[in-house]
Amino acid sequence: QDRYRELLRVARKWRYLKLLKWNGFRGTTRSAEKGGLALFCAACPQPGINVDTNEDLDHWRFTCTVVMDGNFKAQHMHERKSEDQVRLMDGLGYMVSNPNYADYLKATPHIAEKSTCNNHRAISQANAARGKLHATGIGATACAWHGCFYPHCVVDFQKGERQLNMDYSLANALGYNMEGIKQVVCFYDINCSYMTNLWKRVGQSELIDIPLSLRIIPGIGIWHAHGHKKECYAQYAPLFIKGAGWVDREIIETLWSVLNVASTSARRMTSPHRQELLDFQMNDSNFMKMIRIADSLSQKLKAARAAAPLARQAYIKLDEALTAEQRDSWRTQEIRALQDRVTDPSAMDIFEVQLRAAPTVRAIELTLLEEPRPSGSLHGAASWLARGLRLEEAITSLHMDRKDVGERASELKKLAMARRADRISSEQSGFIADAAIYLKLHLEAGSNTSASESIQPTAFLDANSEQDYASDDGPQDKLPLPSTLGIDACRARGLQNLAEMELKLRTGQANDALHGLRLTLADKAAVFRGVVRTAKSYSTKTRAWDMICTINVSVKKQATIYNRCRDAMVALGAGADILGRYQELHKEDLAVQTAAFSQNAQEH
Repeated sequence: QDRYRELLRVARKWRYLKLLKWNGFRGTTRSAEKGGLALFCAACPQPGINVDTNEDLDHWRFTCTVVMDGNFKAQHMHERKSEDQVRLMDGLGYMVSNPNYADYLKATPHIAEKSTCNNHRAISQANAARGKLHATGIGATACAWHGCFYPHCVVDFQKGERQLNMDYSLANALGYNMEGIKQVVCFYDINCSYMTNLWKRVGQSELIDIPLSLRIIPGIGIWHAHGHKKECYAQYAPLFIKGAGWVDREIIETLWSVLNVASTSARRMTSPHRQELLDFQMNDSNFMKMIRIADSLSQKLKAARAAAPLARQAYIKLDEALTAEQRDSWRTQEIRALQDRVTDPSAMDIFEVQLRAAPTVRAIELTLLEEPRPSGSLHGAASWLARGLRLEEAITSLHMDRKDVGERASELKKLAMARRADRISSEQSGFIADAAIYLKLHLEAGSNTSASESIQPTAFLDANSEQDYASDDGPQDKLPLPSTLGIDACRARGLQNLAEMELKLRTGQANDALHGLRLTLADKAAVFRGVVRTAKSYSTKTRAWDMICTINVSVKKQATIYNRCRDAMVALGAGADILGRYQELHKEDLAVQTAAFSQNAQEH
């Protein structure tokens, strides 16, 4: 005879009796309070339990650190006979008490708020209804240091991840063994929007309460912070929160992967059975954390001791570069920002690195065109010089691509390369013809030689350098520019203004080349870390190294453009300040380190 129903009833009773025994309720008439049958973290500060009540609880060491998140895999189907259900431990574990939570949902309206940050799904889909589900998922609060669920704070979602659901979870977590705690650091993926009106929502509700004396510092986990606006990094990243430490602020994500195994089985259970099963699974998770916490903390302590000297060295290196006045000013700004961050997150913007993008060739060309033209300077000189720089880059790229294609290339590739060379040669002829005007090269009367023939680029080269740049089967590398003539020749011909224009444009060209170089080297490091090292088969390794070879060609192009640009700066008589900024590029400067992509590196 089928006794499956009886087996499930006995399993529910066995779990309930086991939790009563674990928590000291065996053989006693006293009843458990909310969350009374749930285990919690042994290391998080709890006054009267693991912290002496005489301690100064204002110290940052006694700051409680919590993390909130939602899980949409723990769904629950609608029930057939909800009136016949029997709840054994409603509200005594991690799931909140069902009647109280239902009253709160009825009394609290949901106010849809528009995100001031990026379009996060937790906000944009908060009110998305799913009619076939009784619960679309669950939301929970856990300790961010050790990953233990807070008792009586796991709530069901009726639609999306609404703020009223997470308010109930947070309020219950902050009321659990926190009497006397003055400060809490709360991590949540969308804290930049969630914390904006938290106190207003709590104040309008009569069914939840958070003490006004509790200082809540909002934070966003380091991995989620990079998906927000740039301003959110300094305002909410844990690196800028005193006492937050350097630990995984996404630890609750790892808890879901274990709980989801049981959530699949609980999808079609009755509400009491599902509640008890999830409670038991979360209790087992906290129990495993408790028995392993000593070894885990020992390993973290060893890692922290090894990393502390490196972090101190990086700090000392920065500190030694400051003056006493800067040090005092920065310390004052830091204290003020940390005090004001709760009420005004923008106070943390002082920690944001203020970077100004270096001007590009186009930006400098625009500036030169908008400035009054110097006396003796011809109209359109800036645009002509910028055209020469672009043509010079195109010629460099053509020669390098031609070497890369090789003699065994297909006819189609050879044809494309020939057409490209012909187009560049045509542009070069037009540029050389205009050079007669801007470089003030006049033909002698009665000469039959055309302007483009009389000022071929090789005419400006030494006998020794001609072999380096001349090419018999394509456009010439050297173009008739002031840098080709040299600063002395430019002064003798009265082209000093033109030389100064080219020098300004060359700085923009160097900036563009360095920017491109940084991007390609970053791509190379990312490919090494994510593709080459993870390749298992011969075919995937081959494709991975093909990607590296392609990137190497780009690196070589940008490096060649930069080096020739710097040579032109030297020829134009650039000062020590410019050459000191745009230094020579060496082979070791092009090496990449995949450690730059490690978020746990101490000097980042």
